[in-house]
Amino acid sequence: MRKGKVTGLAVGAAALAIGVIAAAAPAGSAVAKSAASAAAGTPTIVVKPGVIHPMAGMPAPSQANCVALGFYHCITPQQVETAYNLAPLYRHGITGKGETIVIVDSFGSPTIKKDLAVFDRQFKLPAPPSIKIITPAGTIPKWNPDNSDMTGWGGETTLDVEYAHSIAPGANILLVETPVSETEGVTGFPQIVEAENYVVKHHLGGVISQSFSATEQTFTGLGQINRYHLRSAYVQAAQEEDGPTVLAASGDSGVADVGLDQETYYTHRVTSWPDSDPLVTGVGGTELVAGKGNTYTSVAWNDTYNPHLGDGTVPYATGGGLSVLFSRPFYQDGVKNVVGSARGVPDVSMNGACTSPVFTYQSFPQQGTPAGWYPSCGTSESTPEFAGIVALADQVAGHPLGLINPTLYWLSAERAPGIVPVTSGNNTVTFTQGTPVKTYTLHGFKAQAGYSLVDGVGTVNGWYLAYELAGRTPPR
Repeated sequence: MRKGKVTGLAVGAAALAIGVIAAAAPAGSAVAKSAASAAAGTPTIVVKPGVIHPMAGMPAPSQANCVALGFYHCITPQQVETAYNLAPLYRHGITGKGETIVIVDSFGSPTIKKDLAVFDRQFKLPAPPSIKIITPAGTIPKWNPDNSDMTGWGGETTLDVEYAHSIAPGANILLVETPVSETEGVTGFPQIVEAENYVVKHHLGGVISQSFSATEQTFTGLGQINRYHLRSAYVQAAQEEDGPTVLAASGDSGVADVGLDQETYYTHRVTSWPDSDPLVTGVGGTELVAGKGNTYTSVAWNDTYNPHLGDGTVPYATGGGLSVLFSRPFYQDGVKNVVGSARGVPDVSMNGACTSPVFTYQSFPQQGTPAGWYPSCGTSESTPEFAGIVALADQVAGHPLGLINPTLYWLSAERAPGIVPVTSGNNTVTFTQGTPVKTYTLHGFKAQAGYSLVDGVGTVNGWYLAYELAGRTPPR
């Protein structure tokens, strides 16, 4: 990521960018060894967090403080509740009660339970019935406040937990931490796969939220992914009776996506995996635009030209496009006029824009960053939010729903009220990079009713969608 061009932001790449480390590195270093492994045919994959939030925190989550930091408006959990019409569900006792949302993050946060309690008190939310932490892939290293990789994951964990909980306040939270670090040259995705297979095998939750992705061009092809069993958790989930729904973020760089060096971007359209996996629901980002009478409209998230985020050419926008690894799954046959013969992503979207960020609270030790309130954004927000929607639907159904993509596309085709079309915006991005510096514009796709390679089938009306996903009709 081009951190030098962004004022006051700590930014990861493409929700959680995963890349094969193949750049030049000192002989004998961990990076060089990783590159050697990749050259030998073994995919060496590293994971980096991608939550986007200002370096400067707030003493309180007020709109005045938000505006002072340069944002148009920040969003509270209650405003999210209003935007997605969740209050009727809560009044009927549909809060995610009895369900468990699984959140997968490297390292986690040593203060997440305390931080969630502060968050809940501030916004008058009930505590979750339980918040548990497991480490099935190995012991988590000691917290290091000087390790930006580790603290970046802390911010990601904070956003994931607080906003999955804000959508489904009655659901249990299971945080699955993995012991990986790019800075140590440790391969990351195999540990995530190991942890997720453990979750699926032991039936530990009804929905799995993943805020990470890998540019598909990272891999030599689908055969490489299959050869190293990187899809095994998704396959296992799909084969299980009442298996969990698996979600993944579609990325934060529009159609560009960050390159292998984590600093520059691809100069042609790319998409990412696992959101492109047909067994996964890809979640994109929208912007919530406030209207009259406490109403909100969703438009495609695109902050590329937002001067509050830098010089006006930062490629911050919802990811989406056509897969080069997977062909069109059967449930996208009805939108083949858009996707052609390829798998299209994302499938559905919720708020992720940095012009409508959400308030989060964090207090984990981090060099130069005090405890406080931080506006956060990205598809790392929209993905746990949609995990909350799935947990609500699981409660209505009385069991996990498994792969929901066929239902989402059927509901869209039927113009069901739970699917709200997103018809404005695009994921075209502009950025500068290279020596000499050159400006690139990658033309993306336009949002449209029905299906688009920007926001999928659209966004959600939670009151209807929770029942529709469960195959039921909302009570009158």
